[in-house]
Amino acid sequence: MIIYKDIVTGDEIISDTYNLIEKEDAVYEVDCKKVTIGADNIDIGANPSAEEADEGLDEGSKQVIDVVHGFRLNFLGDEASGTRAFGTLKDYQSQLKNSFLIPAYMKKVVTKLKENGADEEKVKAFQTGATNYFKDHIKPNFKDFDFYAGESMDPDGMVVLLNYREDGVTPYVIIWRDGLTEMKV
Repeated sequence: MIIYKDIVTGDEIISDTYNLIEKEDAVYEVDCKKVTIGADNIDIGANPSAEEADEGLDEGSKQVIDVVHGFRLNFLGDEASGTRAFGTLKDYQSQLKNSFLIPAYMKKVVTKLKENGADEEKVKAFQTGATNYFKDHIKPNFKDFDFYAGESMDPDGMVVLLNYREDGVTPYVIIWRDGLTEMKV
């Protein structure tokens, strides 16, 4: 198995056990699942009576997104109120200039690529792909994204974006491909 870590922080972001779909030579889109965690369900072999019909989640359990939970990604904002870290595109772009993502994070990725021996063609392809993906997919759908940081919550690290597919049910994350290093386990 390969675990992909943030090239800047070393936080575990995703693994090859998920289907990584490469887009525009810049990102991986990864479909996720909602899973239930929490309250233990001990089956004693009895059928629930009509009065005890299933009412959804058991007490003490909650639904989470498998990738977010499994890789200990942290929601950027206030989960209780649903307030996101970046309320508007302008907030997001302002923040980007100061620390997260483009251009600050992308500059760090380019530096790491060069340190690791990437040629100018690879660097240019990443920059072009990232810019195109941002313009074509993130900017027009900005209001639909949630933002997550790695386990360390390092402000210099990758921000993972989460959205839902057109069906409105399937969550997926967007991960900057060249912002990852591989660790074989």
